[in-house]
Amino acid sequence: MHESHRTSTTPATRYGDPIHRPRPIEPHTILLPADIPPGVDWVTLPNGIRTLAYTHPHSDPTAEPEPARAEPIPRWAKTTALLAPTLGGGIAAAGFGISYAAPGVLAMAEALWATVALIAAGALAPLLLRATRRPGGRGAGPVQHITQNITATGMFGRTTGTFNNR
Repeated sequence: MHESHRTSTTPATRYGDPIHRPRPIEPHTILLPADIPPGVDWVTLPNGIRTLAYTHPHSDPTAEPEPARAEPIPRWAKTTALLAPTLGGGIAAAGFGISYAAPGVLAMAEALWATVALIAAGALAPLLLRATRRPGGRGAGPVQHITQNITATGMFGRTTGTFNNR
């Protein structure tokens, strides 16, 4: 039989399992209390083994609680605290300016309405004048036509022209 096909009669166990195959006793290194760093202490595990582990600091019921330290103020809170009065002051200044500008704005609104009325009158005036003319020459005089012929040579040349009254 080949050696690769041999089977063992010993059951497969985990190394260091204290029930099936206990770990061999090794000589321990001796630690002095000065060698143990703070926050590390000897603890007993549920299976009875003592080992070093990180621990929480023990609270002494007779000791006074440590006063709470003031946490630093976050940068966003400082920025917000500095911007709040600036924004409020800007809004107050805008309100103050609008209160002073209100009479001028009202006067400008009236001036704009007057301008609109003037433009409307200018647009309607020719229509009203044409409507009041009477045919046959009564009322307003006949329409005159003037024709002007202008000729020029060159950019700065002299011009000549004639008027024809009809």
